This record gives sequence, C-alpha cells and structure tokens, in this order.
Amino acid sequence: MNLDSSPKSTADAPVDPAPQPLTPAELDELDAILDDLRTRYDETPHLEFCEGFMAALICCRRPILPSEFLPLLLAIGLDGEVDEGSFADEAQASLFMALWSRRWNEVTQALNAKIENLGDEAAYYPEVMDMRGAVAALPEEARAELGAEVIPSYAQMWALGFMYAVESWPEEWAAPRDKEAAQWLSEALEAIVALTEDDTATPVLSVYAEDGAPSISAQRMDAYANAIWAVYDLRELWRTLGPRQQTVHKAPTPGRNDPCPCGSGKKYKKCCGA
Repeated sequence: MNLDSSPKSTADAPVDPAPQPLTPAELDELDAILDDLRTRYDETPHLEFCEGFMAALICCRRPILPSEFLPLLLAIGLDGEVDEGSFADEAQASLFMALWSRRWNEVTQALNAKIENLGDEAAYYPEVMDMRGAVAALPEEARAELGAEVIPSYAQMWALGFMYAVESWPEEWAAPRDKEAAQWLSEALEAIVALTEDDTATPVLSVYAEDGAPSISAQRMDAYANAIWAVYDLRELWRTLGPRQQTVHKAPTPGRNDPCPCGSGKKYKKCCGA
C-alpha cells in the first residue's frame, strides 16, 4: 500500500476547511493501533509523543511525506518494505492513516487560526495526559506495582516528540539569515525544549481530575502555555519565509583563451564565448 497517495495524508495535501475532529472513541482507536504496533516493535511511541511529532511536521518548512516519517516514527517501511515494525494488515494501515489525516487537518486548522488566547475554542489543544495525576488516582496497591518506574511530567512526551522531528530534519530547521527571524526561531524552540525537562517544582493542581491530588506545578503550566504559543510562532515563521531555497553553484567561466569546454578544440573566445 502506497500511503503517500492516501487522500489528505500528507503535509502538502489541501487542508480540509472544516475537518471533523476525532471523537474520544476514535482517539482510543488510534491509541489501540499504536498499542498493537508495540507488540511487534516495543519502541513504538505513545500517542502523546506522536502528537508532538505531528505538530512539528505541520510546522516544518517543507512537507514531510509518510514515506519519510513513518519509517522514522513507527519503524514501518512502505510498499512491502518492513523495518522492525509493521501494521497488522492493509485495513489497519488504512484506518491509521485515515485517523492520522483527520487529526492532521484538525491541528493544521487550529494552528492557522488567529486566536487571542489559548482558551479560544479554535486554539490548538494537544492530546496530552496528566500521567502523574492518573497514577496518583490509582489504588495504593496499583501504585506499588509501578515501583520506581519514571512517570513523565505533564506534556513532556509531547515536547520530546516535537523535538524528535526537529532533530530528524535539521536542515529544515536551520536558522534563517535574517537575524530577527533567527531569534524568533531560537526562542520558540527553547520554549519547547524547556517542556522536555522534568517538572520538579511543587505540584499545585491536577488536570486529570478536579478533585485529584496535585501533580503539576504552576511553573509547568506556564511552560506549557509558552510552548503552545511557540508552536504558533514556528508555524507563522516558516509560512512567512517559505520553503528553503537551494543554493545554485555556478560553474566558473573559462578564460577567453582557454579551450572551450564543449570539446570543439577551439578557444573559448572563438567558440561558445563568441
């Protein structure tokens, strides 16, 4: 199956002006596919990591096709080429791309929207989870079974997924020559990198449950908001600058008395340079 040909599955495909958001049940379906892929390749990332990766692809300076990003993200080759991972069958591959494409269009529409604050209904809401809040809500016996397992901070996996895409295509994220634009890029990426760090400040709230045990610090929520605004900045930056221009290296012009490079045997001035 050539997934590059799937409708609305690539960054350069026209964006649906009224994308149908994924329902909670459909997000669960996407998560279940990732869980199934993980049975064949245990390094298959979780949905939150994929969500960050997708956001970076949407912000990227040029379109990155599935044939480029699927082998990297899921260790899946296309057209019969299999790396470590693989879809169970063509139906699963089609369902994954259909759900991925709808989420792609939904995120793209949100990042294209002109918003005044992150509480706007049109704003981008990453699929992130308060994992520490969820663990805190477990019965004591269940928490004990986790032992010393490290639980990611709020939105940490999202930020790691975003930066994984940035680091995988460094040429598309190279600083532009314009100093102001380069500073804009640097500050935006720094805001996202800050979210890849652990939240070590005192937790004061939980987004997992209104009455849940505090699991997120106020500093973390500020960093999260800064990172989302940074995604908007990156989207606008690359849309303003456009695709990277390839450097054209012009071949040196022969001297007038040099042999003509066309191979005629004449001097350049009496042949192509006439």
